[in-house]
Amino acid sequence: MFSPGQEEHCTPNKEPVKYGELVVLGYNGALPNGDRGRRKSRFALFKRPKANGVKPSTVHVISTPQASKAISCKGQHSISYTLSRNQTVVVEYTHDKDTDMFQVGRSTESPIDFVVTDTISGSQNNDEAQITQSTISRFACRIVCDRNEPYTARIFAAGFDSSKNIFLGEKAAKWKNPDGHMDGLTTNGVLVMHPRGGFTEESQPGVWREISVCGDVYTLRETRSAQQRGKLVETETNVLQDGSLIDLCGATLLWRTADGLFHAPTQKHIEALRQEINAARPQCPVGLNTLAFPSINRKEVVEEKQPWAYLSCGHVHGYHNWGHRSDTEANERECPMCRAVGPYVPLWLGCEAGFYVDAGPPTHAFTPCGHVCSEKSAKYWSQIPLPHGTHAFHAACPFCATQLVGEQNCIKLIFQGPVD
Repeated sequence: MFSPGQEEHCTPNKEPVKYGELVVLGYNGALPNGDRGRRKSRFALFKRPKANGVKPSTVHVISTPQASKAISCKGQHSISYTLSRNQTVVVEYTHDKDTDMFQVGRSTESPIDFVVTDTISGSQNNDEAQITQSTISRFACRIVCDRNEPYTARIFAAGFDSSKNIFLGEKAAKWKNPDGHMDGLTTNGVLVMHPRGGFTEESQPGVWREISVCGDVYTLRETRSAQQRGKLVETETNVLQDGSLIDLCGATLLWRTADGLFHAPTQKHIEALRQEINAARPQCPVGLNTLAFPSINRKEVVEEKQPWAYLSCGHVHGYHNWGHRSDTEANERECPMCRAVGPYVPLWLGCEAGFYVDAGPPTHAFTPCGHVCSEKSAKYWSQIPLPHGTHAFHAACPFCATQLVGEQNCIKLIFQGPVD
């Protein structure tokens, strides 16, 4: 018999502590060409074998660019705030044994733990869709997790580059706070929205805020890259909660805590729901052929038995080629069941379990893309205004990032059971 202390001593291969996961919106479980290395659709943050966090220490005010280079070349992390040609404030950072730091950005350089590229909405999510100019910063943000319980995770704008430096040039928004410490914003900013009521069936969207380089919370600027910062929101913090959304101006990430994921549905659960729907043998009310959702790893190819739906009414059919209302609107069809006119699309199961707020059956489809998930999940995402471009906000499907339309942004599906 082991005493608990002995047992712990004898199991050095215990699971590492998981802080949480970042899931990129717009990818239904994997990148179009597969997840590779640090470029993937979701990224798990685990407690590091050795702490790599840093915290501010010495502040230098420097009058020559050479001197600021000398300081930032010392191999120590630092943040440089260029105030004018002949004045730079350099804040040196020192090792913090109590935190782990994870960096997110577009750069593939080694300081970036999670490489994120611009999300192209809808079906063009592939390498052919050339992005002319990415708006995601190369070193976009850093997430700092406490190594001790409750493993709090905090987000900060900007990440340290290969020289361990964050450099805010003359044009960047920056200022000195009343307590004397410097702070600033990145060019296109890092926005965060914490849901009200956690990430549950009762969740409501929160308010989008901007996070500064030092982790303070501000109201949004007039435009994404305006020089003038918003107002400081003293009642809010940069602590990530289960369901917090992080927008990097080109990609939006969902933060799920380890505890939130523990209570969330899994890929296995979604697969079981898919099999359950298919076992009920839903039928096309016109062709009377049996319909079936394709397996989760066949996400792009429309199959013969694939269910299709009229998104104005929700009636589910098999594919057919009639009901076109006009030559100009190729996708405007008339439902043979109720004569409602609207888009007619193949239905796809939402496979990314992290986007579900509950474990309910897949009964609702987003319009106009046809991704299917639980009612509560569909209604939650339908009311979230996601940043789009540099100044617009609109609701989008979390599985493919397509902008939502229609009265509710989603529709209840009406399946017909087998006639026999």
